[in-house]
Amino acid sequence: MAIATITNKGQITIPKEVRDAFGLHSGDKLEFFCEQGGRIVVTPIKKNVDDLFGKLFKAERTALSTEEINEALRQKFKQQGL
Repeated sequence: MAIATITNKGQITIPKEVRDAFGLHSGDKLEFFCEQGGRIVVTPIKKNVDDLFGKLFKAERTALSTEEINEALRQKFKQQGL
């Protein structure tokens, strides 16, 4: 069992064995969830491009060509005065 101590600033150091087990590095984000009964669940938030694959896909939407995308961007920039 790994144990961490809370500092007077409310900070903790995650024990090395836990960091290694979950592949945690400096700058990684953790999500804290408080369950009934006083239990705290800590979950690493790992996001990479593979996690996003297919999130924007809509079968009913027609795909745009590169030229159509570029034109839409030009129009948007023009509207914003860029």
